[in-house]
Amino acid sequence: MLVKEYRICMPLTVEEYRIGQLYTISKHSHQESGTGEGVEVLLNRPHHDAVRGQGQHTEKRVHLSSKLPSWAHSFLPRIFYITERAWNYYPYTITGKPNSGRPQFSIHIETKYEDNCGTNNNRPDVEVEVLDIAYDEIPERQYKISEDLRCFSSVKTGRGPLREDWKQTSEPVMCSYKLVRVQFDVWGLQGRVEQFVHKVIRDVLLVGHRQAFAWVDEWYGNVLAVQLQCCSNPITDYSSKETDLVLPKLILPLMPL
Repeated sequence: MLVKEYRICMPLTVEEYRIGQLYTISKHSHQESGTGEGVEVLLNRPHHDAVRGQGQHTEKRVHLSSKLPSWAHSFLPRIFYITERAWNYYPYTITGKPNSGRPQFSIHIETKYEDNCGTNNNRPDVEVEVLDIAYDEIPERQYKISEDLRCFSSVKTGRGPLREDWKQTSEPVMCSYKLVRVQFDVWGLQGRVEQFVHKVIRDVLLVGHRQAFAWVDEWYGNVLAVQLQCCSNPITDYSSKETDLVLPKLILPLMPL
């Protein structure tokens, strides 16, 4: 098992990001739905936890066949999807559980959001990687000038462009703390696959948080826009349906913001 903690700061408050997160995930899902690699919402219902209180339990199926690297096709089927199970008690969320499917592949993510610039004490047993949404490199195919936060300036909030010291000088600032555990118990492939999955998660986190701020003028102070964006991706309950296709499952968030 490979365990890392990612810290991603944003020039928002935790409460502001609650709306931005909903809008960004929904918009991203809508964009993917036209590619044949979209998301099925299998389950979406309220859930009560004795410690965390009232929250939401969701289960989604994310189709990813075309996004696999060539070496992965040797042990994964031609049609491949991953299953995301999430329990959201904002500002704390849990994504994933140990999986009994084949191959033995699981991802578990614990997230907490705090109004600080990533200054919590490090855990001595966990590698910490701090991501910079403005200055860390993203995959070239995902770069857009309109989402370059070194240039972007929000009309509604007056925040941005983000300078090199923005995390120390911006007001407000918040941080997403994400503890990610990846396990792939297949001899000869474990290290390579676990490193690859962490690289994918890192890129998703970086791009997703980057977009949440780049799109801030679309959702900030506009609850109706957020509601309309979410409604454009209707939820279908597939929990009572069966499928004849038996595939290995990987628990991974579509956009683990």
